[in-house]
Amino acid sequence: MKELELYIHIPFCVRKCAYCDFLSGPAGEPEREEYLEALVKEIRSVGDMGRGCQVSSVFLGGGTPSILTPEQIGGILYAVRETFTLAKDAEITMEYNPGTGESERMADYLKTGVNRLSIGLQSADDGELRILGRIHTWKEFLKTYEEARKAGCDNINIDLMSAIPGQTLNSYERTLEKICRLLPDHVSAYSLILEEGTPFGNWYEKSPHPAGHPPLPDEETERQMYERTKEILHGYGYERYEISNYAKEGKMCRHNIGYWKRVPYLGFGVGAASLWKEKRWSNIRDRRQYVALWKEHKPREASRMIRENMQMISVREAQEETFFLGLRMMEGVSESRFEDTFGCAIEDVYGKELKKLEADGFVQREGGRIFLTDRGIDISNTVMTWFLQDEEEEE
Repeated sequence: MKELELYIHIPFCVRKCAYCDFLSGPAGEPEREEYLEALVKEIRSVGDMGRGCQVSSVFLGGGTPSILTPEQIGGILYAVRETFTLAKDAEITMEYNPGTGESERMADYLKTGVNRLSIGLQSADDGELRILGRIHTWKEFLKTYEEARKAGCDNINIDLMSAIPGQTLNSYERTLEKICRLLPDHVSAYSLILEEGTPFGNWYEKSPHPAGHPPLPDEETERQMYERTKEILHGYGYERYEISNYAKEGKMCRHNIGYWKRVPYLGFGVGAASLWKEKRWSNIRDRRQYVALWKEHKPREASRMIRENMQMISVREAQEETFFLGLRMMEGVSESRFEDTFGCAIEDVYGKELKKLEADGFVQREGGRIFLTDRGIDISNTVMTWFLQDEEEEE
C-alpha cells in the first residue's frame, strides 16, 4: 500500500503570541464545537482518496490542539480510523502547549491513540517567555512534561527558540542544559523569524532595538547560539538529522521526514495544505466560511468549495522540491531515488550546480547521496536557491 500522511489543523489558542503568524486565535466552546463538526465531515469526505494507501503518520497541529478536551481529540481520531487505513505503528503527534490542557488528564489524551507529544516550551527563562507572549512558565512546563512521562508517553519533542529579544548566549545555554537534563526524545531548535504583520514584525522591522522593547541579539550572538545548539545537544547524545531537529536513536519525527521526502499528505481544517498525485492545494483560511460551507452544502460540494490555490506541479518543480527539501536532512538526497522517480540522472538536471557547490565546499557526494557540508548548512538558504535559479535564467 502507498504511504500517506495526514495533517489536522486546530486553529484555536488562548492568546496570540507576539511572534506568531500561524492561522490561529481565541474562540469560545460553541465555536470550537462547530469547527470540529465541520472538520470531521471533511475527514470523512475524502475516504476514496485513501484507498490503496496506508497512513503512516497523523499530526495534530495548530494553533493549540491541547486546548481541546481528550474527548474532542478522540472524536477526530475516531473519524480518521473510520476513514483511512492506519499503519499498526502509525506515529500520531499532538502539539501540546503548557497552560492549556489539564495536565492531570494527560493519560486520557494518550488513550485516544496519541503516541507522540510536541510540547511548545520555547525558553526555560520566564522573562523570555513573557517577552514572547507565552501563557506558561518554566514551572508549568515542567508539570506538563512530568505528567506526560508519568502517563507513559515515551516519545516527546520539545520546541525551543533562539534569537529571542533580550536573550543572551548564557541564558540560551542555560535553557539547552535544562532541557537536555530532562532527556526528551526529540528537540526542535529554531531561530526566531520576524514575520510581517506580527507585533514582533512591526516592532523590529526598522531597528533591532526599538524604543520600549528589548533588543534582538546581534548576528554574532545568534551565530554562537546556533553553534552551541549543535555542541550541547550532541554532548547529550542527540543526533542531528535535519537542519533544526535533533533526536535520540529511533526517535526522529517520521511525519516531518515524510514531508521532506515528499510523501503524499492530506491536510484537514482551515488553511491546511495537501500534496496528492503531484497536485497541490490549500483550504480556505476563513474559519467562519469553512464552517458555513460544511453546514450548507453536501460533503462532495463542500469538499470542492473549501479548496483553493489548486495547481499541478511540473516535473521541474518536483525536482526542485526534492532538492531543497531533501537537503534539509543530514542524509541528503538519494541519487538512485531521484533517478527512479524522474527517469533521469541528477547530473542531467543539476550537473553544473552540483559541480560548483562541490568545488566551493558546500555540498558533498558520498555513498550515492548528496548532502550539505557544515559550511553548506551555515548558508543553507543560499545553497537552496541554486536549484531554483537555473529555471529562472532559462525564462
